[in-house]
Amino acid sequence: QVQLVESGGGLVQAGGSLRLSCAASGRTFSNLAMGWFRQAPGKERDIVANINWIGDTTYYADSVKGRFTISRDNAKNTVSLQMNSLKPEDTAVYYCSATWRVVPGRTKAEYNYWGQGTQVTVFS
Repeated sequence: QVQLVESGGGLVQAGGSLRLSCAASGRTFSNLAMGWFRQAPGKERDIVANINWIGDTTYYADSVKGRFTISRDNAKNTVSLQMNSLKPEDTAVYYCSATWRVVPGRTKAEYNYWGQGTQVTVFS
């Protein structure tokens, strides 16, 4: 079993930055591909970014490309999402997720484990 705990959400003005972190339990973290999803009220939970087990392959949704950066530290069992140039439309609950797939997917159905979520609110 893998447990994921997110931190780092909060309230920020448009144009600002936040860094989300996700701490994973267990000794299998380096075997897991990781993803960040977000869900705004009344909307689906959509992929934001993912990263493979070794950290050399990443994917970003078009809406965040060039502004967000996903990274991982297998020695510390953590994955992070650096969010810059935040916009009000980035407001959502952000979820950390993990999958056993070698190539991480882009849909929530492809992920095996989820964190509890952390709220990010961007005001203009």
